[in-house]
Amino acid sequence: MQLVRMRSGHGDELLAEGDPALAEDEARLIEAFRRQLDLGMWAAVPTGSAGRREAIRVCDFDEVPADADRIIFIPPAVGG
Repeated sequence: MQLVRMRSGHGDELLAEGDPALAEDEARLIEAFRRQLDLGMWAAVPTGSAGRREAIRVCDFDEVPADADRIIFIPPAVGG
């Protein structure tokens, strides 16, 4: 699994990578996940098939589907 932060104008930044089935990797992934949420980022797990951009928003690492291969962090929409 990869945790990736989208940065406008800078491309994607890999924050953490590991196998959530391994306790040590899972702990590191959860820590990185929580750090991004604490910074105000939104977490999304891509769900769309090839050619479609769909995702579900997750607010806790326990909500991430077991088969997810990446979590994308994006800043919340600003303005209104």
